[in-house]
Amino acid sequence: MRGQHAERHLIDRIGWLRAAVLGANDGLVSTASLIVGVAASSAATGEVLVAGCAGLVAGAMSMAAGEYVSVSSQADTEQADLARERAELAADPAAEREELAQIYVARGLDYGLALQVADQLMARDTLSTHAQDELGISEMSTARPVQAALTSAATFSAGAAMPLLVAAVSPERLAVYTVSGTSLVCLAVLGAIGAWVGGASLPRATARVAFWGALAMAVTAGIGHLIGKVV
Repeated sequence: MRGQHAERHLIDRIGWLRAAVLGANDGLVSTASLIVGVAASSAATGEVLVAGCAGLVAGAMSMAAGEYVSVSSQADTEQADLARERAELAADPAAEREELAQIYVARGLDYGLALQVADQLMARDTLSTHAQDELGISEMSTARPVQAALTSAATFSAGAAMPLLVAAVSPERLAVYTVSGTSLVCLAVLGAIGAWVGGASLPRATARVAFWGALAMAVTAGIGHLIGKVV
């Protein structure tokens, strides 16, 4: 008797990983950039913290709402496709069987074997078989709006909390430098963690998030400094 070989593939994590990485990066970069920009305008520590807290709350709500709406749209599209496929299976099962067999032929099976595979899979779960092989909809990649929204809001808040804490304990004149430096280190670590969890290249992911984070903070610091001089 053969033992079962259980495998866990990285694609299993795609639903929450994308939202988690996006939320944490956005929370860290946007809040750090906001704090750096306000601090560069010579604002007092209290004003910097108020701006940072407002950015955290607004950003977390925006991320949650945006993820929920966008992923809900994906879920609606999936459900519409499944309903259409269900109707086609009821109206002409022979044509759907042939369509499924041709998919397997295109993957390399002989036509006779493709028909056998189609028959066996359709006998087990007709709609699920067509959803996965014809539409590309599977349990691993299906849209989960609530999961995406909650993950994004939580990770955004976690990412945004770090520059806020640094700004709160930093001397007012050094806030720009301490927040920027700490944020870049955290971005690099976050990029490495995301790459490790997703099985991607660590150096590439780390350099990517660090570069864009540094650019965002540099731009907002420059704008804040100019506004501070004018005001």
